[in-house]
Amino acid sequence: MDLFKSLIVILLSSVLVNNYVLARFLGICPFLGVSKKLDQASGMGIAVTAVMLLATAVTWPIQYWVLEPLNLGYLQTIVFILVIASLVQVVELLLKKFIPALHKGLGVYLPLITTNCAVLGVAINNVTDGYTFIQSMVSSLGVGLGFLLAMVLFSGLRSRIDETGIPKPFRGLAVTLIAASFISLAFMGFAGIVDALFA
Repeated sequence: MDLFKSLIVILLSSVLVNNYVLARFLGICPFLGVSKKLDQASGMGIAVTAVMLLATAVTWPIQYWVLEPLNLGYLQTIVFILVIASLVQVVELLLKKFIPALHKGLGVYLPLITTNCAVLGVAINNVTDGYTFIQSMVSSLGVGLGFLLAMVLFSGLRSRIDETGIPKPFRGLAVTLIAASFISLAFMGFAGIVDALFA
């Protein structure tokens, strides 16, 4: 039961409290760039979640079965970047073959998952936090779901913003950043809730 409880805490913390986009400010580029339309935002969130899970499934064994036994821990970042870049290429090819509309809608942002610091961040943080393989996978799922949640919420907010009369100096990126800061502040309210639920 303690294992299940710890996995739930890791999952909820990753989604709500330590949301990589809204609390740690990782993955901002796709968050701001692909959040104009709900279908593209949700597609990007699902693609990033898939890449995070795949990246964790590959990088965790590489870290503990290859890099650490050979005393090559200093190569962690380079190896992880290469693994993530390869995985993104595979995801891009699969989307192009099986879901061409989503592939076309994501456009240039799909290859940018390679440089999405949230994907690299979750792989490195799972190792840094000393998570087991199962805990790392749950953490990556939580971070991916948190990314998806942030993308979908922000997409809805941006569609509402576009329909309102914004004063000229605030149009465009200015109002987008202000709206993102409000969502970030709202997510700060989740701090302590997870611990209170499972105390």
